[in-house]
Amino acid sequence: MKITLGPISYCWEKDKVQAFYEKAAQSQVHSVYLGETVCSRRREVKLNDYLAIARQLKAAGKEVILSTMALIEAQSEIGELRKYIDNGEFIIEANDMAAVHYACEAKLPFICGPSINNYNRASLDILHKMGMVRFVMPYELSKDWLTKVIENKPEFDIEVMGHGYMPLAHSARCFTAKHFGLRKDNCDTICKTHPKGMLAQTQEDQPLLRLNGIQTQSASYVDLISEIPAMQTLGVNYFRVSPTALSSIELADELCRTLAKQQTPQSQSCSQSCNGYWFNQAGFNQVSS
Repeated sequence: MKITLGPISYCWEKDKVQAFYEKAAQSQVHSVYLGETVCSRRREVKLNDYLAIARQLKAAGKEVILSTMALIEAQSEIGELRKYIDNGEFIIEANDMAAVHYACEAKLPFICGPSINNYNRASLDILHKMGMVRFVMPYELSKDWLTKVIENKPEFDIEVMGHGYMPLAHSARCFTAKHFGLRKDNCDTICKTHPKGMLAQTQEDQPLLRLNGIQTQSASYVDLISEIPAMQTLGVNYFRVSPTALSSIELADELCRTLAKQQTPQSQSCSQSCNGYWFNQAGFNQVSS
């Protein structure tokens, strides 16, 4: 099993993004995803910046994947998507079916991202024929579901997001802008003031969701580190760490060292973590394996 770093979901300052990937280049992580996946109004880091970072990561021996937007809303975003497809150097993580279409048209191998609703083996086999080389399981699915899907070993690789806040939904409305009384089209990129999103609580002050612009995430972070041995037995090829801070690289690096020594990784589960979906339960549950 190899460890991957997923794309940054938040609107970080450009200097912080560059520092993050400079540190990633020095890590033992196998694959690094990069690109804006949430909102096209986040213009701190542009495609040319991502391509420069990608070349630096490639020079450091990393597999680099460009991640595309999960919700396409405008013709200009289609134009930007085409630029990702036509980059000429790196494969993509397709996070919506428009990206799949254009990648297939360009005969570019692609990774099927978790925001595409794939719920059966038949659809995955069709995508494989279209050029899919890796499938990232949607967050709400379980170990039992995955077991049935890969019991007849597929010709594509499997990746599971095992650590980080789970994106649960995307909307045409921007929740962060609305919270501050701003229009989405004139939002001043206010989400950059919340580098881990905004925590939404119930009336009983229980953490419920995390608002990240047009994206809704889980309030608790998923932690499936203790399930890595079970994933290896199933045949999962990649374990994804979704970045929340620079410390995410340290976590990913430690997992790489642990697996290289053939040791059992230790979960960091606590009151702020969850793993319910993996066990076919409510996602916010923390279940003992």
